[in-house]
This record gives sequence, structure tokens and C-alpha cells, in this order.
Amino acid sequence: KIYGYFLVGGSAFIVSGVSILFYSIYLFATLGQGTLSPLEPTKNLVFYGFYKYSRNPMYVGVILILLGECLLFQNLTLLNYSLAVFILFNLFIIFVEEPRLHRDFGESYLNYCKKVRRWL
Repeated sequence: KIYGYFLVGGSAFIVSGVSILFYSIYLFATLGQGTLSPLEPTKNLVFYGFYKYSRNPMYVGVILILLGECLLFQNLTLLNYSLAVFILFNLFIIFVEEPRLHRDFGESYLNYCKKVRRWL
């Protein structure tokens, strides 16, 4: 019976994460007019959809998927991996993405940062 809770909870996290990730990628590509590649970054800041609540909804989606897998498989190693991924995401966001966005979008990015949190 307890496995049923892990199955439902893990599946809910995974479905939520995939939904957030794919919708955010769609907005990123269409409204941001760019790609996920740092070689061809967005031309516009995206303020819509999940980007109203998190500056990094794609990363939130990935973390939800990883946490869902932890629940689904009840695996502590996956939890440690998820924590490592979260730490690496943070380092990349703080030291690479945010400085680039500040350079590219200036004051409008700083205003966005004041209104919307990095994660949730």
C-alpha cells in the first residue's frame, strides 16, 4: 500500500516537472526568440507563464522530475544526485546566466529580478 503513495506522488512530480519544463521551453523559444544553447541566447526576456513565478522554471521542472524519480524508485542515491544537480544549477545560474542576462538586458533584467524569485 505504501508503494502506491510513492507511485502516485512520484508520478505527480514527474508529470508536473515535464509540463513546466516543456511549456517553459516553448515560451523561451517563441517569446524569447532564442534557443537553450548559450551560443544563441534569447533576444527577449520572458515574463509570461511560469516565468512570472520563477526566473528559472526550466530548472524547476528538471528538479521536480528528479525528485519524482526519487519517490518513484525510493532511491537515496537519486536523491543525492538530485541535490548535486540542484547545487550545480545554482552555481551556473549565479555565475554564468545571471551576469549574462544583466549584460544583455540591463535595467529591465534587474527589475525582473526584484519582482520574481530565482526559484519559487
